[in-house]
This record gives sequence, structure tokens and C-alpha cells, in this order.
Amino acid sequence: MTKVFIDSRRDLRERAFQALFSLEFGGEALTATQFAYEYDKNLPEDQVLDIPLFLLNLVNGVCSHKTELDSVIESKLKAGWSLSRLTLTDKNLLRLGLYEINYFDETPDRVAVNEIIEIAKKYSDDTSAKFVNGLLSQFVQN
Repeated sequence: MTKVFIDSRRDLRERAFQALFSLEFGGEALTATQFAYEYDKNLPEDQVLDIPLFLLNLVNGVCSHKTELDSVIESKLKAGWSLSRLTLTDKNLLRLGLYEINYFDETPDRVAVNEIIEIAKKYSDDTSAKFVNGLLSQFVQN
């Protein structure tokens, strides 16, 4: 993470993705979110930072609506594809992007999609970013 973007919405979305990804292997949402938020901040061991509300809302929202989000995502996959065939990276990016599109009125849909695409480029490859773009773009309201 660059210092210029610390605690920007892009940075917080990326940290939400990291927390959601780690939750695929177990754990508790608040602990995963706290770790993702503080990971590279070089804090003294006894210092704990308040997690920004935007980050908490993203992680808790995706966790709360995971079944619904997965169902909607699966309904848009091509024949023969299922959610279980997707990488953990793509699955969590799609959940995060769809959650923000459907539940965050203050974020324009296209901004949410573009932000998720940028995270996909960083944590996956161009093919994955194109796939995420194609699927999430189906939910963008003009």
C-alpha cells in the first residue's frame, strides 16, 4: 500500500477484500478486518486502531449477505459454471463488488465496478479483471 492512499476508499476496499479472502479459511469477521486494517501500519504491539466504518460495513455486509450474493452471482455464470469453479480471489471480488452495487447508495455503480477491477488487476491477472468486469457490469444501473 502506498502512503498516499492509506484509508482512502480504494485502500479500505482492498483491505475488505483481504479480510474476506482470509475468512475463506476460517476465523471471525472482526478479527480478520482488524488484522487487514492494521497489517502494514507498523504499530506498537499494544496499539489498536479504530476500524473505519466503511471497511466494517463492507466486510460485515458481504458476510451477512453471502448466500444471497452467491446465488445472484451463480445465476449470471455461463452454463456449466458454478461458484465452486471460481478462484477464491474472483469469488470474493465479485461478492464485494456486488454488495457495494446493491447496498451502497452513496457509491455510484460504475465506481464500485471500476474499483473492484483495479483490485482484481493487483491480486489476479487481466483475464480475471475482464471476467469480474463482465459479470459485475450486468448489475450496473444507467
